[in-house]
Amino acid sequence: MSKTTDGQYDIREQSRRAGLRDGAFYAAAQGGGENYLSAFALLLHATPLQIGLLSALPQLVGTWAQLISVKVLNRLRRRKTIILAGAGSQTFFWLPLVALPLMFPEYGAWLLIACAVVYFALGHFIVPAWHSLITDLIEPNERGAYFARRAKIMAATNFLALCLAGLILQSAQTQDVPWPWAGFAVIFLLAAAARAGSTSALARIDEATARATREAEVHLLDFLRHERSVNFKRFLLFSGLMHVCVLIAGPYFVVYMIRDLHFTYLEYGTWLAAGVLGQLLTLKPWGLISDQYGNKKLMVVTGLAVPGLPMLYLLSTNLAFLVIVNLLGGIVWAGLALGLQNYVFDAVRAEDRAKGVAVWHTINAIGWFVGAMVGGWLATVTPAEIHWAGVTVQLASNLPVVFFLSGLLRLIVALTLLGTFGEARAVETISHRQLLTKLPLVKPFSKAFDKRERGGEA
Repeated sequence: MSKTTDGQYDIREQSRRAGLRDGAFYAAAQGGGENYLSAFALLLHATPLQIGLLSALPQLVGTWAQLISVKVLNRLRRRKTIILAGAGSQTFFWLPLVALPLMFPEYGAWLLIACAVVYFALGHFIVPAWHSLITDLIEPNERGAYFARRAKIMAATNFLALCLAGLILQSAQTQDVPWPWAGFAVIFLLAAAARAGSTSALARIDEATARATREAEVHLLDFLRHERSVNFKRFLLFSGLMHVCVLIAGPYFVVYMIRDLHFTYLEYGTWLAAGVLGQLLTLKPWGLISDQYGNKKLMVVTGLAVPGLPMLYLLSTNLAFLVIVNLLGGIVWAGLALGLQNYVFDAVRAEDRAKGVAVWHTINAIGWFVGAMVGGWLATVTPAEIHWAGVTVQLASNLPVVFFLSGLLRLIVALTLLGTFGEARAVETISHRQLLTKLPLVKPFSKAFDKRERGGEA
């Protein structure tokens, strides 16, 4: 290997590490800031409809920002410029996001929604360029491991930020701070500082060492008609409809926890952190499965497990039980999210990658919006009690019924659509039964059983 090649390899490795540091800082902004926006909205007396809009509208508008970003990328061809512009703008937008709802409290919830739309649109604007750049720095058979490692770092940082933010909010709540919003102001300003750190890390990525992949000048409809897009279109249908089903429940867990079960901010933060901990514990083995056996296998296993998660909220309101449920949710969603993301990278050509990511996010966001609105409507019409075989069960609210319906619809989507598309790259074959023995949390027991069997035979 020549000196030049060695030097390029070192710079590329430094850029990959900068991508990991960016993930850590951005996860701190997510865990300590973004994850508490709905709780802040409840402090501003937001209605369930407004909570749904706060969750769905920024994602929907944000995906249009991604489509605009792809067009800008085609003309500017400087991915790093787009990335730094979006990340830097997000850093500064935490200030109006905190200040405006407090300055005009009578419009507080609506101002928060408006600010969140702009904030997330800025974040979405950089997504196609970031994915295009970072994947050009990583070999295809190493992407699963890299993104799993990055996601694991993000999960760890997210977990710590969630806990710290929960402690700050709890402290502000219990120590009779004269302004109930003071705790939120502190954690949101810390989130701004974390996003600034993320921007600094992104500035250290060297775009010159990445392959000069030029996005093809193709309209989106032409892109979907591409010769390799049959699998991709069926995948998009699965992903979009799954997001509809998931978001029927997703935005309303915070309402159920804080408004209906009267959890403290620390208890709510503990519930949130459990989901992140589940991701942290299992992202590496999910990444290995993705690289070796393919993302389709990953989606089948996790996609069939996701439906049962929201149904469990019918069983108990005990905090410890709900924390365990969310821990399991973090484990399952870590695998499904990784499989969905990496499938996009494999299913489209390198020159279409940014466009493919933008289309995928657009479909998901439409599903996100539709699901959140359907969930908000169901929250107004479903009963808070269940009658079955002459027995009446009175629930804490009607939201667990909404969660159950979300799970039922997820099951229908998984059973009908997972078999309609195939793996997008050549991978090692394995039966679903064999794959079960390699799953996170199952593999250690499988190994122990095999050792005991061998010992018995000996």
